[in-house]
Amino acid sequence: MSIRTTMATESRGDLALLGLLQLVSPALPIGAFAFSQGLESAFELGWVSDEESLAEWLAGVLDDGLARCELPVIARLYEAFTQRDGESVAEWDAWLAATRETAELAAEDARLGASLGRLLGSLALLPEEEWLPHPAGYVTLFAYTAFTRGVSSRQAMLGFGWAWLENQLAVACKALPLGHTAAQRLIERLRPALSSAVDEALSLDDGELGPALPGVALASALHETQYSRLFRS
Repeated sequence: MSIRTTMATESRGDLALLGLLQLVSPALPIGAFAFSQGLESAFELGWVSDEESLAEWLAGVLDDGLARCELPVIARLYEAFTQRDGESVAEWDAWLAATRETAELAAEDARLGASLGRLLGSLALLPEEEWLPHPAGYVTLFAYTAFTRGVSSRQAMLGFGWAWLENQLAVACKALPLGHTAAQRLIERLRPALSSAVDEALSLDDGELGPALPGVALASALHETQYSRLFRS
């Protein structure tokens, strides 16, 4: 392989990495910071009260939620985008919407999807072909953006999980007595679990998919009527 070819390959890899960093950045103007996914209610109920209980909560959501829902569906959406299979994209987008067990969780996916869609339109990144559902949910548009940026399927899954983890820790830093150093300790603790969750997600057949998060569903439902809230419901 020539030096020129090597440099071109590395340049494409660099651009893909930068595109993924842009997509998972807290500065991305889609409003993800406004949602807690039931975590604020878990604080109020006393289910999560310190660093240790937060670690257990996040590990549980990762194992029984993301690893069985969003992450494997990102892999399937990525393959559908590769094949330009609009029917499959629409089916998985609808499947994801059907897994949202509360109005709050459904609204989060829809609102973030709408915001990301507007952003992609303003950046001229939406496809000309009619193979994206309208409207599309956030996970679907996340997978599409990673695909069009040249990010690999596995890296897209890791990036999605990383963005989720950072957002949940940001929620905790705002609503729970949790310092930023403690948040970094939790990142160190959960990084291997995130990688393992991607491995698990890639091993599942279609019939094995589906989140099992009754605590998150209950917390999210209760959050809609919580008296004092920092985050949207």
